[in-house]
Amino acid sequence: QVQLVESGGGLVQAGGSLRLSCKVSGLTFSATAMGWFRQGPGKEREFVATINWRGDDTRVADHLKGRFTVSRENAKNTVYLQMNSLKPEDTAVYYCAAAAHVWTVTEPQQYNYWGQGTQVTVSS
Repeated sequence: QVQLVESGGGLVQAGGSLRLSCKVSGLTFSATAMGWFRQGPGKEREFVATINWRGDDTRVADHLKGRFTVSRENAKNTVYLQMNSLKPEDTAVYYCAAAAHVWTVTEPQQYNYWGQGTQVTVSS
């Protein structure tokens, strides 16, 4: 059974930082690209970041570059999302997802498995 469990969300003031973690089990993590998506209140789900199987290729949504970074530790079956200089518009439920292949991908349809999400709330 594949499980993706996000953690690290919470309430933070604008300008603060959070690091989200996603622990994965039930699949060969080291052979799987991973992604982060988010869905804000009243908004559609949007791509945040993706990382390939080895962790040497990453992509971050253009409007988040410079503030968000994605990384992974294959030895721990864990992917991370570091979020800095947070803004109220970053408030959303953040989801990690496991892709059907090894390379980076931005389309949610390319992901087979999803976590339950973790809430991030940024106060002004």
